[in-house]
Amino acid sequence: MPRTARIDIPGILHHVIVRGIERRVVFMDNSDRESFTARLARLLEQTGTDCLAWALMDNHFHLLLRTGPTKLATFMRRLLTGHAVTFNLRHGRVGHLFQNRYKSIVCEEEPYLLALVRYIHLNPLRAGAVGDMEELDRYPWSGHAVLMGNRELAGQQTEEILSRFGCKKAKARHAYRQFVADGIALGKRSELTGGGLRRSGSVAGKPESFDERILGGGEFIERIRGELSEPRPVGSLLPLDELINRIAVMCNVDSDALLRRTRVAGVAEARSIVCFVSVREMGYSGAEVARTLKMSRAGVTLAVARGAGLLASDSAIRDNIASKLAG
Repeated sequence: MPRTARIDIPGILHHVIVRGIERRVVFMDNSDRESFTARLARLLEQTGTDCLAWALMDNHFHLLLRTGPTKLATFMRRLLTGHAVTFNLRHGRVGHLFQNRYKSIVCEEEPYLLALVRYIHLNPLRAGAVGDMEELDRYPWSGHAVLMGNRELAGQQTEEILSRFGCKKAKARHAYRQFVADGIALGKRSELTGGGLRRSGSVAGKPESFDERILGGGEFIERIRGELSEPRPVGSLLPLDELINRIAVMCNVDSDALLRRTRVAGVAEARSIVCFVSVREMGYSGAEVARTLKMSRAGVTLAVARGAGLLASDSAIRDNIASKLAG
């Protein structure tokens, strides 16, 4: 039976699981792990990809990534090929290091983002690599230690996660840590890794739909399938400043107002539309949009969701923005 194609859309959250061929180890020692995390950090910054969570085990690893302009397939090819070549040279081996096909699950953010962060960061504890939360706080081979301030990884979006637990970093870390600890009793949640829960949901007037590549409700599944069925334009990206100007005209607001926080009527909605179009339609990274609009990375994520809602509920806005972007 032919394999289904992976879903590779800019701005989408992916839970990626990579295993060693025949369950063999892919990290023999800390030098392997250091080399891998250094390569991961470089690629995150070079490609504008966001990393929300990660954990390295002996024979597999988990990544929670939000893609930007670079496709997930390109990012993973560079990451896996680079590590495999380095690993084989260091350890005098030849041949494939990883299973031929890594698993990637597209995830709906709001119901699942924090659950996935917790699940991934508890992997070392569930596997016995550490004995308790105190050891996990200092375990250098997962993003949990980065969120706790005990390790650094360039490209990991710590602010986006911690901002969901509080405004002050110390209190946010405490609340985040408690959230992770509360997850220990939940055990292995197979629905987050490709088994168990059937990823489904019904949309008004339509039967339930299922897609093993997607973790989310029916409306999310339908939206993703819709994006897959509509080919994206080929060519260079519309410059971000030009995109902002066109949306400002469409929304009848001053384009300068979109570059700063303000309570002027209509500006917040226009900023949300800019975030949605630039990330989901044009393929810009959330970090680049955040810098341009002087927003936090977490703020861009929330604005993308608001923009999606605005465009989904008003066909006139959708048609208007399509004509403005095409012009």
